[in-house]
Amino acid sequence: MPEGPEIRRIADRLGKVLAGRTIEDVWFAFDHLKPFEARLEGQKVTRVDSWGKALLTCFEDDHVIYSHNQLYGVWRIMRRDSEPVGKRSPRLRLSTATHSAWLMSASDISLWRREELDQHPFLSRLGPDLLTHNVRAEDIVARLQGPRFMRRRLGALLLDQHFYAGIGNYLRSEILFFAGLHERYRPMDLDSTQRYRLAEKILEVTARAWRHAGVTNLRVWREPMIEAGEPRGCWRHAVFNRATLPCHACGTPIERIMVASRRFYFCPHCQQDMTSTSAHISQGK
Repeated sequence: MPEGPEIRRIADRLGKVLAGRTIEDVWFAFDHLKPFEARLEGQKVTRVDSWGKALLTCFEDDHVIYSHNQLYGVWRIMRRDSEPVGKRSPRLRLSTATHSAWLMSASDISLWRREELDQHPFLSRLGPDLLTHNVRAEDIVARLQGPRFMRRRLGALLLDQHFYAGIGNYLRSEILFFAGLHERYRPMDLDSTQRYRLAEKILEVTARAWRHAGVTNLRVWREPMIEAGEPRGCWRHAVFNRATLPCHACGTPIERIMVASRRFYFCPHCQQDMTSTSAHISQGK
């Protein structure tokens, strides 16, 4: 399942061929959207944004096409005179003078006015997007300290799209590793330095995954592995999918557990769980 960085990269690719260009032809597969084809033809796309795992194609007349790839959706960008081949079903086509962007297989597509997006049943429940909404570390710290989130365990909180949109399973493991935190901690258990470091790592690791197509491992750790000819799956992440392999930082074997019904990877040395120890101390045991 793609996470926020992958969806942001799709938005970037679409933006390169659509943004600032007039859409000469629009085609929807669904009958309830057919009446809007003529309305969008001749309009310029102003930008293509991502919000979590949703894409927002924005037009100059303030219409926005909302689309969600779900499990099987995929965008294909082709020369205008070409058509996609294969078993996937086309759902949406936006064509400029030179290119066509095809959305294949996805079924969650709708048309909105920009001022109505806060009423969208999915978007209205999402937190800010880390790669689209100019989120700062100070914003994350403030959100961590809010009553809605401060008592949540980090392992579950980071997957909650109400907190911040776009963090998925591999990012969760990687963020907490680089922040040096066990998943059992809650924001209220952290001191101000730890909260700020977590906020920085949320931004840093997510941005690294966006820039490097899903790679979150540090260059100093991944480059020797690349030079040795190891496959991408071995050097892509610092801890995720690396159970029993040595931690790059300390050599301790990486462990895998289930957290919020999803697999979670961590280094038991770099991310020690001090929550139970603290509880015993506070109780005088």
